[in-house]
Amino acid sequence: MNNKTPRLSLPLTLLMIGLIALTFVPFKVFSQRLSGTELKNMLSHPELIREVTIEVNANNDAGEIIIFLNDNKSVKATIVDIPQYELMLEDMGITYTIEPASDGFISMLPTIMSILMMFFFLMMILNLRGGGGGANAKLMNFGKSRARLAEDSGVNFSNVAGMEEEKEELKEIVEFLKHPIKFRDMGARIPKGVILVGSPGTGKTLLAKATAGEANVPFYSISGSDFVEMYVGVGAARVRDLFGEAKKNSPCIIFIDEIDAVARRRGTGVGGSHDEREQTLNQMLVEMDGFAQNQGIIVMAATNRVDILDPAIMRPGRFDRKVTVGKPDVKAREEILRLHAKNKHLEEDVDLRRVAQTTAGFTGADLENLLNEAAIAATMDSRELVCQRDINNAFIKAGIGTEKKSRVISERDKKITAYHETGHAILFHLLKDVGPVHIISIIPTGDGAAGYTMPLPDSEDQFTTKTQLKHMMMAAMGGRIAEELICDDITTGASQDIKQVTGIARAMVTKFGMSDEIGMIYCEEGSDDVFLGYDIAHTKNYGDNMLSRIDNEVKRLVDESYREAKKLIMENMDVLEASCKLLIEKEKITGEEFAELFSNK
Repeated sequence: MNNKTPRLSLPLTLLMIGLIALTFVPFKVFSQRLSGTELKNMLSHPELIREVTIEVNANNDAGEIIIFLNDNKSVKATIVDIPQYELMLEDMGITYTIEPASDGFISMLPTIMSILMMFFFLMMILNLRGGGGGANAKLMNFGKSRARLAEDSGVNFSNVAGMEEEKEELKEIVEFLKHPIKFRDMGARIPKGVILVGSPGTGKTLLAKATAGEANVPFYSISGSDFVEMYVGVGAARVRDLFGEAKKNSPCIIFIDEIDAVARRRGTGVGGSHDEREQTLNQMLVEMDGFAQNQGIIVMAATNRVDILDPAIMRPGRFDRKVTVGKPDVKAREEILRLHAKNKHLEEDVDLRRVAQTTAGFTGADLENLLNEAAIAATMDSRELVCQRDINNAFIKAGIGTEKKSRVISERDKKITAYHETGHAILFHLLKDVGPVHIISIIPTGDGAAGYTMPLPDSEDQFTTKTQLKHMMMAAMGGRIAEELICDDITTGASQDIKQVTGIARAMVTKFGMSDEIGMIYCEEGSDDVFLGYDIAHTKNYGDNMLSRIDNEVKRLVDESYREAKKLIMENMDVLEASCKLLIEKEKITGEEFAELFSNK
């Protein structure tokens, strides 16, 4: 790519200066043309007139009279009897001059030069915009694709950790790209598209790059939003241009990140069925599996909203393969941590296996960020090695938020927070489906929380049972229950806990069929937004009578969990008092210190 700044040549520079100078040349601008009667009325008020110019034609029998007024305006009129007007001006005492009429072209020259100057500046801007970056940098070149071509992605499967099954699925694509003739001889059709589906940060883009690097083929990368413009037809033109360029470099991979920006369901939402996005999608459908043959081109796409994609693009013949990229398990997390730790200097006390066990639910991006934050902390402390404490602090920073140790907290608020967090911790410790406790802190965090209790589940279950959901509700209620038992009043600190409890209980009733009263009926009201690609109108799939029954059942589950949680905390009031005292003294205690309180009991 040529990154040199475009420069204007000397003749163009001089021309530009000349055109600018011409704009400062004075020329007459007439605000109004007068009739004969209006002219005589004007001349009868000499106090309004500054000067007069009479332009005489070649025959000296007619001309133009130009009157310059005191308010810097000017008027113009055609006259025939020039001597009569000369006498009139002399009688009025008005100063005047007689000049030969100017040539029509010369009088129009300033206007012509102004138009040429504007045209010149427009062309200059277009050249400057187009000179530095090729076709996709030109201002008016909307129809060109904005895809970036990488001959070598620089990444292969060895740079991807923790996704063995996903890599196995994509190895077939690599073989298709390397040896297409072998599959054609067998009568196998080469897949035309692979869509990677997964949560943000799970490594979908990295997998696509690794596939291109493993196959050693050109890699075109573009975002779905790069196709859509405010101008109708631009997106379809860019799709045609992208596939046209890819044909010249086949076999190759076209990677469309966030494809849901352009491939949402047609005929839904507020845009109707004729907007620019749908025209772009129609062109993409044709290019992937239409009349044109795109041999050797494999389209890979990534999205975390596969549910809103148009069914036409998900059928076989377009996106033949759907590869789900999920969050890594404990083994995969350890592999990812070891991959990202290769270029970092770690102390011997760092236990990546233990870090992998404590980071349940983290994606690959989260784990990379965790080690990066730890390395930053070690660097800020002027240390050469990253220790386990740096990783633990980074884990709290990523999961809870930055601790605000300098914030001044009153003794009353500190005591309420200590009881609140201990209430959570007691239930986390006693209810094995949600515990044990990892850290308890009454140090405020960046998200506005006055403290936090961090559990550390022993296992990662694929399915959540009814008992686990009930225990989650009970643990969330522990803070409010502790406040009620110890303090004379309750606070607003449990608002998020109440929201969480209500959400779990409603999901148990309406989605999971875990209510004996309602039974196994799906009653969840659609909450899909029209702007996410769904229909404008939503209707409830149950009646008003069912709605009342749902509310009653949700309240019953919440009240039942509340009673059981309160009973457990009342049985461990001595632990509640001891933990509160220890928290006020140390501000943060570990799970081992908290468990020791139960041992002493």
